[in-house]
Amino acid sequence: MEVQLTNRQQHILWATVRHYIATAEPVGSKVLVEEYDLGVSSATIRNVMGVLEKSGLLYQPHTSAGRIPSDSGYRIYVDQLITPCETVAKAVELSFQERLHWEDWSLEALIHGAAQILATLSGCISLITMPQTSTALVRHLQLLQIEGGRIMLIVVTDSYETHSKLMDLTPKNQDSQLDPEVIDRELQIVSNFLNSHLRGRSLLEIANLDWSQLDQEFQRYGEFLKSSVAELSRRTQTPTTTQIMVRGVAEVLRQPEFSQLQQVKTIMQLLEEEQDKLWQLIFDEPEIEDVSKSRVTVRIGAENPLEPIRTCSLISSTYRRGSVPIGSVGVLGPTRLDYESAIAVVAAAADYLSEAFS
Repeated sequence: MEVQLTNRQQHILWATVRHYIATAEPVGSKVLVEEYDLGVSSATIRNVMGVLEKSGLLYQPHTSAGRIPSDSGYRIYVDQLITPCETVAKAVELSFQERLHWEDWSLEALIHGAAQILATLSGCISLITMPQTSTALVRHLQLLQIEGGRIMLIVVTDSYETHSKLMDLTPKNQDSQLDPEVIDRELQIVSNFLNSHLRGRSLLEIANLDWSQLDQEFQRYGEFLKSSVAELSRRTQTPTTTQIMVRGVAEVLRQPEFSQLQQVKTIMQLLEEEQDKLWQLIFDEPEIEDVSKSRVTVRIGAENPLEPIRTCSLISSTYRRGSVPIGSVGVLGPTRLDYESAIAVVAAAADYLSEAFS
């Protein structure tokens, strides 16, 4: 359920999260009055913090302590209350330009150097996947009508592997009175459209397909086709290697959040022995309309599907050759991290590697 906050509540949540990130200490109303110009009394701040706690955005680790952000509190902080730090982004760009020489370095040396810079600047564990040098290319696509008002999308790749996806034409998208023969003709036209635009290209290039070129009468197929082809692109993207360059572990594990030995062991096992699981997670990029915009994904705490990192935040983005994603850049740290800087660092690193590989 989406939480609607007043300006005052937003400001106090922002100050609480910011102070906790800086100190790792539960935050009380008194310290916010002393260190932040909130323009309200300590009593008012306590009342607002109580409301934020009831909304699930803050909580008390024990009754006599101040409050700390929950995963939901961090999510609102990231989505609504901050913007990536441009100063940090420029510093990252300059550092990469000065310290990396991709024209002269080997591929592995470039990724190694980028991972080390990323770890140093972010204070987190840096994760950079080796670039994928091969991707499945489309040989043929076909849309077929089957029983129950469903459609099957079949894709044959250049290696003659076949992938399929079932799709429903919902009542909103389909006139239930349409003759099946009419639907068959429409599906053939749409199949021809997909083949003309995607044959010989990677399914990963789906973001660049101009769906507006479909005639208006076929637009009802556009949305579910877009999502279905995108899903197939992820399914057919078999990595040539799951190797991930990892740097910055020692520094992050000194943070108080990693004081439990068993937790450290499970994270290290994931980083060292189960990189295939991590690869699938950080290479899964969000779908957005404008590929020129930053594709930074922020997964906070329990939003991470992998159990060892459900107390961490993972910030990631893909780097590209042209329009095709070929690898990922990410940082992993405690949920109590400097999100403004971390997001900027990841975006700048992905942009640099995209330029290098293009």
